[in-house]
Amino acid sequence: MMMPFRYDPEIIDRFPNLAGGAMVGKGFENRPSPERLQQAYLEEQRRVLERIGSTPLSEIETLAGWRAAFRLFGVDPTQYRSAAEALLRRLTKKGDIPSINAVVDVCNLVSIRYGLPVAAFDHQAIGGGITVRFATGEERFTVLGEAEAEQPKPGEVIFISDNGLVVARRWCWRQSEESAARLDTRQALFTIEAQHPGGRERVAQALGDLQGLLGEYVGGEYEVVLLIGD
Repeated sequence: MMMPFRYDPEIIDRFPNLAGGAMVGKGFENRPSPERLQQAYLEEQRRVLERIGSTPLSEIETLAGWRAAFRLFGVDPTQYRSAAEALLRRLTKKGDIPSINAVVDVCNLVSIRYGLPVAAFDHQAIGGGITVRFATGEERFTVLGEAEAEQPKPGEVIFISDNGLVVARRWCWRQSEESAARLDTRQALFTIEAQHPGGRERVAQALGDLQGLLGEYVGGEYEVVLLIGD
């Protein structure tokens, strides 16, 4: 069986601090977040705000690691922020993060807890699996919430599915419209990644939390299919 989430060897060579984890979830029932999950999500947001306090986001180790990774492939991390930093920036500036659906809310809860990008890709959209590689510039991508397609720039890091769909640009900056977890999503590939030294343990802990919370709130069966890094 082909690995459903994999890194091109060039990516592993270029980013020595990379730690990555992936998990396949099947048979779950996505739904609007029940009140118990909404309360847990809000409580997590309050705890994270207290923990961050007045610390600049750029000084948080996990976010700094992603900023360095973005610079390595030529992207200004103050113009394009990692998914984890974007969430925490929203939280620190607006005071809360809105609910979307149970699967997305669980992913975002784990993301802010660990300061790592957590993504859910609908299985039907990805055609089996995803490869993380450098873009050639010939690929096509449709931003979540938009209709018009665009082309990634040559050399930026993308997630590309087995059916040729770019499902994420600038590594973990934006996910595609087609691959987002929706209320009718029943099977998905979940990813959690770190770019700071020693990130593997943090990724493993985050995967454990993600698996437990998804099982609690949407049911289903989950299997970790990849865990790499020092």
